[in-house]
Amino acid sequence: MFAMVLCALALSIAVPLRTYLSQRDELRDVGAEQQKLRETVAALEKRKSELSDPAYVEIEARKRLHWVRPGETPYIVQLPGDESRNTETERPSGKQAAQGSWYEELWESVTHK
Repeated sequence: MFAMVLCALALSIAVPLRTYLSQRDELRDVGAEQQKLRETVAALEKRKSELSDPAYVEIEARKRLHWVRPGETPYIVQLPGDESRNTETERPSGKQAAQGSWYEELWESVTHK
């Protein structure tokens, strides 16, 4: 009789204990994911504040898109390791730019495969 009562107590404790342990592990995983999301949000807010600065946007446009202000002369400097790099294929020539506007070229690239 005592063994039956002991087994009943063990079974009545085992199911809630298993549920508690699984929920605790799930809570730990959700907490880790929440921390990663907080870090992502912080990085995106930092990027947003950088992009709201006109000086930073100008620097990025000059660096990535090779933009120059009116009246400036752009130069491309080739370093000793850059002989194999062809800069003419990286930047559009004047003929290509004169063919159409950027949205026409974009539309053509989407419609023609």
